Amino acid sequence: MNSIPATALGLAEHGLPVLPLRADKRPFGNCRACEDLACGGRPNMATPGPCVCPWPCHGWAAATTDPVVLASPQWTAAWRRARAIGYHPGGAGVTVVDLDNADAVAWARETLPPTATVTTTRGEHWIYQGAMRSVNGVRAGVDLKSLMSYARWLGPGTGTLTELPDVVRALAEKKPSTVRPAPRRVTAPVPAGGGECRHRTPAYLERGIAMAEQRITAATSAVHATVYRTFLAVLSAHGRCGCLTEAHIGRLFTAAQAKGESPRHCTDAWANARTALGM
Repeated sequence: MNSIPATALGLAEHGLPVLPLRADKRPFGNCRACEDLACGGRPNMATPGPCVCPWPCHGWAAATTDPVVLASPQWTAAWRRARAIGYHPGGAGVTVVDLDNADAVAWARETLPPTATVTTTRGEHWIYQGAMRSVNGVRAGVDLKSLMSYARWLGPGTGTLTELPDVVRALAEKKPSTVRPAPRRVTAPVPAGGGECRHRTPAYLERGIAMAEQRITAATSAVHATVYRTFLAVLSAHGRCGCLTEAHIGRLFTAAQAKGESPRHCTDAWANARTALGM
């Protein structure tokens, strides 16, 4: 018998926003109505809470404590397919220091104050009371998971939850070891459209661009592919109605360059996305 739905409901009753995870430990993909973020995403992706879609869409933003949502037909179907439980640490007011190997665990034991600890398949989760922004790769084998992120539920662990220390907050402010050149302004053709966007509101477009920037910024691998798919999604949703401007495109290119993409690759990815959509 699958105990995952019952466990998830119990966690939600104790205030932990949960979401179903697939066998690869990742959230379920968006439903057809939300593919490529055509729905515009949640009204405010910067705050914790469930997404507006009845399906468990949009990764961490789908995490919820609402028993009605958790017991809905869409979520019940997802829970039956789930192989693990995820939760939104920031929504629960905590931060997870994800230690991915033995060296990272040894560093934490020498550097960080004791707190609640959960054993993972490759290392440990150190959990502190208090939320902060999530940052991957703050040092070798160490990720910070809190706001706008999710972690896998692996049990209550051991130890007592303690206050989020300044030493952890400071990790998020450290500059990456690899210095990247400042983004260069790159011009790209703005798709021709019918002028005023009649089927999308300005707020819808702003959400779409902000989510596209966040998707690129959050990429930890396959950056080239992520940039291309993000450009494709933006053009698919907004490229034919005339609402995209050079400023919008510039924001996407700046986000891509901040991840190490060259101006040339940005231009090529944009051109390839337009070609794929027949623009």
